[in-house]
Amino acid sequence: MLIGVPKEIKNHEYRVGLTPESVAELVEAGNQVLVEANAGDGIGASDETYRAHGAEIVSTAKDVFDRADMIIKVKEPQAAERAMLRPGQILYTYLHLAPDPEQTKDLIESGAVCIAYETVTSDDGDLPLLKPMSQVAGRLAIQVGAAALQKNAGGRGVLLGGVPGVAPAKVLVIGGGDVGFNAAQMAVGMQADVTILERDNRVMERLSAHFGASAKVIRSTPALLNELLKTTDMVVGAVLIPGAAAPKLITREMLKTMQNGAVLVDVAIDQGGCFETSRPTTHDDPTYEVDGVIHYCVANMPGAVARTSTYALNAATLVHAKRIARLGWKEALAQDPHLLNGLNVCEGHLTYAAVGDALGIETRAAKELIS
Repeated sequence: MLIGVPKEIKNHEYRVGLTPESVAELVEAGNQVLVEANAGDGIGASDETYRAHGAEIVSTAKDVFDRADMIIKVKEPQAAERAMLRPGQILYTYLHLAPDPEQTKDLIESGAVCIAYETVTSDDGDLPLLKPMSQVAGRLAIQVGAAALQKNAGGRGVLLGGVPGVAPAKVLVIGGGDVGFNAAQMAVGMQADVTILERDNRVMERLSAHFGASAKVIRSTPALLNELLKTTDMVVGAVLIPGAAAPKLITREMLKTMQNGAVLVDVAIDQGGCFETSRPTTHDDPTYEVDGVIHYCVANMPGAVARTSTYALNAATLVHAKRIARLGWKEALAQDPHLLNGLNVCEGHLTYAAVGDALGIETRAAKELIS
């Protein structure tokens, strides 16, 4: 199969769809790989390095899209990229369609076969292609939140871990999945006062066993959330409904009860955000203020640590890329129900029910389209 890797064009997105080592594995398996010039600059991988691992370097994204059977990316295709997709072409990347009707419409009209990393599943119910970026984003959430709490950044002027004689900052993590666990782990490591809100009993047991007395794990209720917000310095929104729009857990009214200069970090922003006042921001201009509360809502947080993120992502995504390249998309999806769950758009049809529900678009069963 002829596989194409364009340079990412989203604001401050430095990751790349394939590392040189991943290219080498695909080439060794009998595939050809096209890489757009300078696509790997953000992870320190030169065009010469990609050539040495078997890639052909092409000048423009158009060269990649015109020739490749499968496009491998990191972030959702931007409008200019969507315009270059063609019927039957495979797109393998993060999509996050539920809050993005324009992208969804364009992908349907393109006739392409679009497989979303974030909805591929595993036997244990995890989302294995989302997990590595959730780990990165959870850890980053505490770094960026701690910086936003500084007075020069508009925050309360609170040091996350405090100092002897001064209490540490209070960090509230909403959701105990991969993002929440990693955020809490980082916050505990920085000696903050950490509370995790969760609703799944099994997750609460696992978190309690791991953190012991170093973090409070409490069953989430609206009343409790309202009460905790009054004294919290930083809130990390870490909720996820696979493929669907994130629930709005903190309303505009609730902001009025928070301390001036408190910080909200919305890691669910790719799925529309879990705070009513959230809107996507960029690494260029990551924060804004509403009613005295600082919001950090960068939609591609892991792009800031591009090398770590790209290698972590490829460790999860490459196995499916190799299978698709070997078998073709129909047979690969037919043989693997977990990969089939990643199919969001297929040759003019929306196939992921949660996206259809969020956007009011009729869906077709993925199984019907591969039979």
